[in-house]
Amino acid sequence: MRLRADRVRVRVPATSANLGPGYDAMGVALALHDELEVRAVASAGVEVVVEGEGAGTVPDDERHLVVRAIRVALDHVGAPQAGLALTCRNAIPHGRGLGSSAAAVVAGIVAARGLISEPEALDDATVLALATQMEGHPDNAAPAILGGATVAWTNATGGVGATQVEVHLDIAPVVMIPPTHLSTKAARDVLPAHVPHADAAFQAGRSALLVQALGRRPDLLLDATVDKLHQEYRRAVMPDSLALVDALRARGVAAVVSGAGPTVLALARRLENGSAPGAGAAAGADDERARGTDADAAIAEAFGGVLGGWIIRPLAVDPSGARLVVGEHPIG
Repeated sequence: MRLRADRVRVRVPATSANLGPGYDAMGVALALHDELEVRAVASAGVEVVVEGEGAGTVPDDERHLVVRAIRVALDHVGAPQAGLALTCRNAIPHGRGLGSSAAAVVAGIVAARGLISEPEALDDATVLALATQMEGHPDNAAPAILGGATVAWTNATGGVGATQVEVHLDIAPVVMIPPTHLSTKAARDVLPAHVPHADAAFQAGRSALLVQALGRRPDLLLDATVDKLHQEYRRAVMPDSLALVDALRARGVAAVVSGAGPTVLALARRLENGSAPGAGAAAGADDERARGTDADAAIAEAFGGVLGGWIIRPLAVDPSGARLVVGEHPIG
C-alpha cells in the first residue's frame, strides 16, 4: 500500500456516550467539532500544533493521540510511515465526558484513510475496530464515525459492530459543562465489579425503551434514561453533576451524565411555538437554543441564575460523523 496524498483535513464531532442506561453501548454525535489538518512531510520527525482545547498541555510529539492513531492505521494497512505535520483546532473540551479522546483517535485513523492509495482498506468498520482497540470500548467511537445516535457492541471473538439509531427531530440536546475535569479512569475506578441481577434486568429494559424514545416517542425520554449501573456509583467523584441531574429530572427533564462525566446532558424537546425564556438567555446561547425547549425553565431554575463557571450549550445532533477532505473535495 502506498501513500496517495500528502495533505488531508478531517472534521470529527464531539460525542456523548451512555445516554443513561446504554452503558458502554449507546452514544450520540453532537455538533461541536475538532478539525485536523495532516501533512505528510519528507523529514522523519513529527510537528504538532494545537489550537484551542489542549493547547500547551497535550504532547506535541509521537505521543500525541492523533499521531498514534495515524501510525496504527498505516501499520494496519501496510502503508509506509512518514513524517507528519499536524494542526489540531480543538473545540471539544478535554476531560469532560464529551468524547475528546475518541474524536482524536477517529480523526487520526480517518486522516490515514485520506493519505493512502486504497482508502477502502480503512472503511468505517475497520475504523471502528481500530478505534475500539485504542479506546477500549466503542460507545464514543461509533457515533464519532457514523454520526447520529448509535448502538455499538462487541462479540465473543473480539469483533465490534455499530448501527445508527433514529433520532426524532424534536430532540434538542443541551450540554452543561462544569469547570472541573475528570479522567475516564477515575470515573471507572469507582464502579463495582458486579451489580445486582435486578439492576441488570432493569437496565436492559430501559436501554430497549431508549431506542424507542429517541426515534419515535420523545415523550418517554424521562423514563427511558433511568440508569442503575453507573451514575449513582459515580456520585462521590462528581457530586455537583449528579445533583444537577437530580434537580433536572425532578423537573421533568431527561438529564444524564455525559459519558464518564462530569458534563451533564439533557435530552430536551423543542417547543412547538416560539422561544422560551430561561437558561438560553442566561447562558447567552445560540439561535438553535433560542427557539426554546421544554428544559429551558428547568435549567434556569436548577442554576438559580448563578452558573458558577458552568457552560450551557445547545448542540444539535451531528448526522454525518467524521468527514474527510482531500484537497477541497469531501469524501464519505
